[in-house]
Amino acid sequence: MGFAETMATKKAQLASDAQELRQREKAAQVSAPDQARMKAGGTSALTVGVVVLAGLASVGALYVGKELLIPITLALVLKLLLQPVMDFLSVRFRIPAALSAVMLIICIFGTSVVVAVSISGPASSWLQKAPQVLPTLKEKLVPLRRPIDYLQGAFKELEDAATSTKDANVPTVAVKDTAAVASKLTGITLMVLGRIFTTMIVLFFLLAAGERLLRGLIEVLPRLRDKRQAVDIAVETQRQIGGYLVTITVMNTLVGIVTGLAMWTCGLGDPVLWGATAFALNYIPILGPATGVGLFFIAGIVALEWPWQALIPALLYLSIHIMEGEIITPMLLAKRFTLNPVLVIVSLFFWHTLWGVPGALLAVPLLAMFKILCDRVEALKPAGHIIGA
Repeated sequence: MGFAETMATKKAQLASDAQELRQREKAAQVSAPDQARMKAGGTSALTVGVVVLAGLASVGALYVGKELLIPITLALVLKLLLQPVMDFLSVRFRIPAALSAVMLIICIFGTSVVVAVSISGPASSWLQKAPQVLPTLKEKLVPLRRPIDYLQGAFKELEDAATSTKDANVPTVAVKDTAAVASKLTGITLMVLGRIFTTMIVLFFLLAAGERLLRGLIEVLPRLRDKRQAVDIAVETQRQIGGYLVTITVMNTLVGIVTGLAMWTCGLGDPVLWGATAFALNYIPILGPATGVGLFFIAGIVALEWPWQALIPALLYLSIHIMEGEIITPMLLAKRFTLNPVLVIVSLFFWHTLWGVPGALLAVPLLAMFKILCDRVEALKPAGHIIGA
């Protein structure tokens, strides 16, 4: 009996151990999906964190390096704009690439200098009228007299605060203020000239040797599929963005000419100044035309009789913009690509915050380039679809 009881006890213990082992295996099988989900969730959170940190680092790099990146980006966009002319000069007239690049840069720089000199006189005369703007608005816009009085009082307080001093030596303070203003203007001028010079240098080498650089970048790619994809992206970027920039530049030139003639006809005068202003503002979607309407509204109030004649410049400019921006240009660009207007305005604010006015001018071309890239990279196709929705 003792031996039988011992064997029975061992059998019961073995059965208990086997049942416990089966329960453990069952629990492990049940918890395996949960563990996989937990692991996947942890990996996803880590990936999101890395992406967010990389995005913040990229934004910081764009802001810190703007003095270098703005001229390079401007040169790249100008290269896309001028490449059809380069191809025409090279194929039709057999002009070497370096000589063609020099000719185009001289034409751009010369045209810019001529326009700047032409508008400097009228611009100075209008700037001299700036102190008269608020009193004139106060006189002609009676319903808005209270907010205009508030603005005028605020400007007067700022002026008094700037010219007041606790010391008796007032002329010394005035000299320091004048010197500070002159120093700041000199710094801004030198910064703009430096950016222009850098842009022209980079543009020359992109036009003269950009194809060699692109060929070298494609040759170092490891797989044939990657090479074909890179060539496709480069060709499509040149075709789409180059065509867009050419179309927009031609339309903006026409808008500038028509606006200048319209302002001269309605009695505002200075057609070159207003045409150049309309030309530049039309490169900035939404915000540029809105600024133009306000600018022509104020100029009309200052220079023309109130109310009907003073409203004519703004109405004419608005009519020109509606005709061009809502009818003609969309018809010309509809077959190339479409961009979501919400993302366009977000891109404008984003690049303006980082790079100022040059960022606002570059916002749409950069967004369009990113869309072309997204459309041809499988992992980024959802982003490209959203941008073009």
